[in-house]
This record gives sequence, structure tokens and C-alpha cells, in this order.
Amino acid sequence: MKIVGPDELVFGVDSVEACAAFITDFGLKHVGEKDGSGLYEALDGTGLSIYPKDDPSLPPPLPTSNMLRKTIYGVEDQQTLDQIKDELSKDGQVQVQPDGTVEAVDDLGFALGFRITRRRKLTLLPERINSPGAAPQRGFNEIGANEDAAALPRTLSHVVYFVPDAAKMEAFYIQRLGFAVMDRFTGGGPFLRPASNTDHHTLFLIQTPEYMKGIEHFAFHMQGPTELMLAGSRMVKKGYQSFWGPGRHKFGSNWFWYFNSPMGTHAEFDADMDVFDDKWEPRVLPMRTEHSQIFLLEHREKWAPGG
Repeated sequence: MKIVGPDELVFGVDSVEACAAFITDFGLKHVGEKDGSGLYEALDGTGLSIYPKDDPSLPPPLPTSNMLRKTIYGVEDQQTLDQIKDELSKDGQVQVQPDGTVEAVDDLGFALGFRITRRRKLTLLPERINSPGAAPQRGFNEIGANEDAAALPRTLSHVVYFVPDAAKMEAFYIQRLGFAVMDRFTGGGPFLRPASNTDHHTLFLIQTPEYMKGIEHFAFHMQGPTELMLAGSRMVKKGYQSFWGPGRHKFGSNWFWYFNSPMGTHAEFDADMDVFDDKWEPRVLPMRTEHSQIFLLEHREKWAPGG
């Protein structure tokens, strides 16, 4: 099935005002309703939607009261939407909304939506580096460190779920929706990607007790490590609490910096993730701290050397 990846995450929150402030400081643009509800977009049109938790248009919450209410996936074409509808209709749980979105739930009760992707094609520069022994990517007199750079999220990268039965969820996404396993943490869970996405993962499942079920974090791709560090430093300066990072993961190779959010989940900036095709052979490692990152840094106040 030609599933591209997550287009939109929908939340039902305690405070729309607090979440709106966080999301806009994170770098997303509000294109929704005047009260702060609605969609907040990255540069390619993927993003987050927030609504009051009692909004009647939202799917029911998970039993854990996790604030994530729906994950909406973008697909390439109508044929894929029809395939998904036919496959998930075998359970008798599919609804088709007036805009054509196919809605269902997965095998552990997470609400899903599928629609023809709204991602806009981006034509932007990557982060360019100069490395000894290689031709310079930045030319003469071109500055690489610009503290005034915009540092905006480019696209919704991935979502991570805490689940009480990772094997059951893995089977659903592989057998029913055509996802593939890229790597795996034993004692944790699999990193999964859909057929029309080359990123290392768009979904990661982590085995946890039932009472923890829900979203653990979401992530947005940045231009590169420099923009990630700029964006994260600005969040710290604005008073948001750094949760984990900056650092670089082992599986996926992506740089990361996570922040606590008022949406009851962590929000991650990531950059420079590995890409894969079907020739890749998944790695398997125990779920341990030394396997979760190749290095981990800690933010501190700015400093300068002196005599």
C-alpha cells in the first residue's frame, strides 16, 4: 500500500492556549480557527491539530486519557485509499468522511485516518558543510553559522507509541497496512516505515504496561543539526523544559532534541535521518541506553574562554 507517512496528529487537550503557545514557539504555523484550535503546519503542510478535549468532533480518548486522539496518514492516491478501506472493512470498523478520509482504529484502539496526502513538495537547501579532503559545500565568504536563521520544522517525521502488546501492533501495521521493520529493540519494539517513505521510521512501538498506552513523542525533521541546535536553544531560552538531548540516535542516525509539552507528550526536533530501501536487513539490539544514542549532550548557559 502506498502510504507516505503521518500527515497530521490530532490532540484533545486541557488548554488550547498553552498548547498553541508551545506549538508556535516550536516553529509551526497556525492555519486553523481563531480561538487557537485547528491545524498548525510545518513547511510542507504536515502538522498538528489541537482542540479542547471535550470537542464532540474528536474520537473517544484512550482509556489512559492520553491526549492523542487520532493519527492521520497521507497516501499517494485514491487506489490506496480504496485498498485500505477494503482491508480494514473486514473488521466492520471503517467510516468514510465527507472529504474522503477513511477512518478506523488499529488493533489496540488508536484512532487512524487515511487520506490522499496534503504534503507539499519542498525545494529547499540542505545543511551544507565543509570537510577536509572533500570539495567545500559552502563557497568562499559564505557563512555557515547564522544565529538569526529561521530554523523551522520542515515535515512531520514520526510518531512513537507506548503499547501493551507491541507484537500485536506490529502485526497489524505490517500485515494490514504494508509497513516494514527497519530495526528492532528486543524488550522494546520495532521501528517501522510504510511503503512510500524511505525514512528509517515513521512509527516506533515501545512495549509498556497498559496504563502507559498512548503517544510517547512526535518528531519533526529540521534542515540539519545546526537548525536543530538553534531551534532547541531557542526553546530553552523561552523557558521550555528540555527532556532529552541534544544527541544522536544509533538506529536511524538522526540527531535529536526532545522537549516536554503541554500535550502530555514529548516533542522532538530531529535531523539527518538515514534512508532505506527494501534491500535493508534489520538490526536487532537489546533496549539499553548505550543502544539508544551514540552520544548525548547537555545544554548549558553560553560561555566564552578568557585569560
